[in-house]
Amino acid sequence: MSARMTRTILMATIGTMPSWTEHADRRLAEAGFRRGGARSAIIGLLDDQACALSAYDIEDALREDRRGVARASVYRVLDELVGLGLVARIEVGQGAARYEAARPGGHHHHHMVCDRCGEVQPFADDELERVVGRLAGRVAFDVAEHEVVLRGSCAACRR
Repeated sequence: MSARMTRTILMATIGTMPSWTEHADRRLAEAGFRRGGARSAIIGLLDDQACALSAYDIEDALREDRRGVARASVYRVLDELVGLGLVARIEVGQGAARYEAARPGGHHHHHMVCDRCGEVQPFADDELERVVGRLAGRVAFDVAEHEVVLRGSCAACRR
């Protein structure tokens, strides 16, 4: 198969892949959840994010968009989405967590967390992914998912 034909097939496949919002809506329906305003607003917001947000960040962003959602509803929806594997909960220390869309077969990254200011920076590293795969093979463990959080000081806090 030529490179051009492979690219054409790949582009056609990508064009028919559902968005994370569609994936989440389908998974929620399969699990028996009805559509709700708070859930839809949170899913839409998370689908537009490149990295993790705290529950407070989510609440604030929805309020700024004039889609106010009560804090209790934000936490309830996030717990539902985490329970269904639709959202990843990232522990950033000091009892704080951030949440991001868990895209099946999609973008995968890890996080660096500043212990001073709490800034979270995403990073991806192909070699790290290969090391995780080699480790899993060496210890005969089927790794379904993994999360790496590096802690330290960001550039601004090191100054």
